[in-house]
Amino acid sequence: MNQAILHVTISGQVQGVGYRAWLEDRARDCDLEGWVRNRADGSVEAVFAGPARLVGEMVALCRHGPPSARVQAVLDEPAEAGQLGLRRPGERFSVLPTA
Repeated sequence: MNQAILHVTISGQVQGVGYRAWLEDRARDCDLEGWVRNRADGSVEAVFAGPARLVGEMVALCRHGPPSARVQAVLDEPAEAGQLGLRRPGERFSVLPTA
């Protein structure tokens, strides 16, 4: 199976609108590994790992977000497996503190 790991940065009105919780739910629904967190600059960043097709679908979902979000841009780039180490022990997908 073709696996992918992507680092994604989402900008726009994406904090204070339930974006992280929404993203966590979508990632868990797809059984993806990774994490999501707010950034001090007002963006949201995430890492997704799993089957390439599902990771790609997740990035596409990020372009819309929850109903109250206003996404301006989504940047994605290949990530290293080591970035998954930021997750909380025992969790497949984590919501992390703001960086």
